[in-house]
Amino acid sequence: MATPWGEYALARFPEDTRDQLRAWDAADTYLLRHLAESGTPLSGSVVVVGDRWGALATALSAHRPTQITDSFLAREATRANLARAGVEESAVPLLTTQDTPPDRIDVLVVRVPKSLGLLEDQLHRLAPGVHEGTVVVGTGMVKEIHTSTLHLFERILGPTRTSLAEKKARLIFCTPFPGIARNSNPWPYSYELPDGVGAVSGRTVINHAGVFCADRLDVGTRFLLQHMPRSRGPERIADLGCGNGVVGTAAALANPEAEVLFVDESYQAVASARETFAANIEGTKAEFRVGDGLTDIADGSVDLVLNNPPFHSHQATTDATAWRMFTDARRALRPGGELWVIGNRHLGYHLKLRRLFGNSELMASDAKFVVLRAVRK
Repeated sequence: MATPWGEYALARFPEDTRDQLRAWDAADTYLLRHLAESGTPLSGSVVVVGDRWGALATALSAHRPTQITDSFLAREATRANLARAGVEESAVPLLTTQDTPPDRIDVLVVRVPKSLGLLEDQLHRLAPGVHEGTVVVGTGMVKEIHTSTLHLFERILGPTRTSLAEKKARLIFCTPFPGIARNSNPWPYSYELPDGVGAVSGRTVINHAGVFCADRLDVGTRFLLQHMPRSRGPERIADLGCGNGVVGTAAALANPEAEVLFVDESYQAVASARETFAANIEGTKAEFRVGDGLTDIADGSVDLVLNNPPFHSHQATTDATAWRMFTDARRALRPGGELWVIGNRHLGYHLKLRRLFGNSELMASDAKFVVLRAVRK
């Protein structure tokens, strides 16, 4: 990636030489060039929010920016990219969206996330540190920036305008008005589950901003909840890509002797899962991990894996995440252990499972979804 401060070799995480997706895009380079050409002073407190793979934090590392991210993978990519650039990790404090942001922010750089809710939550959390002289610049591809995006900046921080588009990217300029009357932060959000969804019918779900389908139960998860596998005795169950934790919570309610592992690469998701579980269950063993799937889980240590894999990485459609999740599950399962997957019919997950496990059984289906079971031999 070429920037006004030099060229940087960047990669996504986990690094895969077969991956053709870059670790930066035109939105990143547009913003960096603007900061340099506008003479934006970077000697004060610089905060970078939503940096996809560490491109912005790495390019600005000489100014010791604080990075705030919801993604474990983005955080690890930042560490690796800083190391490639010969930058000490301590030069860039790495915070999560669950951490307290800096008290004072002189330059705020925002990579617009896919989720408006996450943007809303983060702007509310950052607002106390923003002052009248703070330079606020957002960036994203044109298709990622909508009128509703600009309204959030304007409602929470102050007057907002956009740049001309360049290489399908756009910048957002916001002039902070600390005295602005803003509503309170509505996140986290909770709702009661409907009837007909098995063990969690009528139960409470708690969602932090940015979690998939944060304001309702998505139809895919509903279908899986209606066709959950039976679990008995002291089994170890993994809710892989747990989101708000409703699937793992359902498994724990159905089998109080089970130990349930909730894992996701999103800090917001794992916080949601922890609170959803606590709101509905006492005494059952549970573990909550932010990480790269089941990478750190011992081989043959899990009896059942429940999985609703994503098929998007930001704006790109890809099966890479699902493939890694299935591969991790096979390694982590004991012989005879089972992976249950919910997915859209057209994604062809049964073919991937047959390649990995040597088997795949259709357990339930409707016009849109399939529930598949693969057994570790």
